[in-house]
Amino acid sequence: MEKQTDWEKLIRRMELLMRLKSFPVAFKMLEKKEDLDEIPFMRRPAQKKTMCQLITLVRNFDWTVGADLDDFMSPMCPSIIGLTDIPDVMKDGTFRNIVWTKTKQDGKKYEAAIPRLPLGKYEAVAMAPLAYKPFEPDIVLIYANPAQIMLLINALQFEDYEVMQFFCVGETSCSDAIARCYLTGKPSMTIPCYGERRYGHAQDEDLVMALPAGVMEKALTGLETLYRRGIRYPISYAGAELDVTNAFPMSYGGMGQMEGLRGKDNRLLLGVTGGIASGKTAVADMLQEMGAKTIDFDVLARQVVEPGKPALKDIVNYFGEQVLMEDGSLDRQKLSDIVFKDMEKRKKLESFTHPQIGVEFLKQVDEFTANDTEAIIQVVIPLLIEVNMQYMFHKLLVVYAPPEVQVERLALRDGISKDEAANILSSQLPIDEKIGYADFVIHNDKSLDETRKQVEDLWKTLKKMQKEKV
Repeated sequence: MEKQTDWEKLIRRMELLMRLKSFPVAFKMLEKKEDLDEIPFMRRPAQKKTMCQLITLVRNFDWTVGADLDDFMSPMCPSIIGLTDIPDVMKDGTFRNIVWTKTKQDGKKYEAAIPRLPLGKYEAVAMAPLAYKPFEPDIVLIYANPAQIMLLINALQFEDYEVMQFFCVGETSCSDAIARCYLTGKPSMTIPCYGERRYGHAQDEDLVMALPAGVMEKALTGLETLYRRGIRYPISYAGAELDVTNAFPMSYGGMGQMEGLRGKDNRLLLGVTGGIASGKTAVADMLQEMGAKTIDFDVLARQVVEPGKPALKDIVNYFGEQVLMEDGSLDRQKLSDIVFKDMEKRKKLESFTHPQIGVEFLKQVDEFTANDTEAIIQVVIPLLIEVNMQYMFHKLLVVYAPPEVQVERLALRDGISKDEAANILSSQLPIDEKIGYADFVIHNDKSLDETRKQVEDLWKTLKKMQKEKV
């Protein structure tokens, strides 16, 4: 069965991340104009319209609209989507020469450069706000300002990177967005033309991108991942008059720290992560038996909030003594209950603990490598990918168990219902997405013997890599 996209959920999330001012437009070509009658809430034009007017009725008026050839005021708009051919007066350059070009020859070149859908394949077009799930779209039109469009491009390039190439024929920009997207199967961005601004009310700052429906989930995943890494809209200003060193990502401003952590000796740092109840600890124990040094961020997180430590003082100053046990130690469960559903409080807690954990982490790496320059150090971090720490390590290992196995294990381990376990799991990055970041994957959903065999093979691979590095 073909997967059905939950368009409302996807679009509402995208609208939030991009702060869009108008509805993303579902755009679909129909082979029979009678199919328009099957679409809920369909409005047909009462007067002749242009393409850009119809788009505006969708993205700003919140309407579902449809049109066939007879609904358009001239052949130009329907010719873009293959509903009709253009007359000779357009083909020979006369039409463009009236306003847009110096000569008829330039006008002819202009007209020939405009991409159009194949003639005769379709009889009608339907458009609607995609959030209402009116039909399965062919493409999606998104109108946004340059900063928002740039963020969307970044999101599309995050995985399976490729250079994005865009076009502008000038007037008749709908061909660059709509027709080019259909013909190439790739996202197509352009600058709305004079006509779209005059008749379709596109604003001075508007750009438009057409995306094949099939890449919308990829776009949202990229936007969400960039958001977690601090790339967001609206874009915060570092201040042109200030020292912006601290505003740059780690990959620019912290190369020295990263190189110091990785070292110039023959150490090998392996980041170990996975989902909750995937079996990270079991795999880490096996690697430790084989000779790996271990740094566990859960252990560090407990150590830095012990009585007398700076992080605990900061926590109490902010959250109050309600988060302390009678003996003055941290009541971790009470603090967890406070921050679990409150992102701001969770971020505040992390600002107290993460710097201290980082200090202890570097200290332990130095201690291990001072005694053994060929140490293989596994660093177990449950949220390694979520907090964007993967760049610190030579290699990344993800311990995998299917979500249904995670739910069963978590419910059994913590004595909670499966629904509660599933809710906890839903708050984390999906394990299948984490695999995309991994250099190595241990599948830990069968017997411990099978897991151990994978870990033994991994250990041999790590030792071989280290030997070849010398």
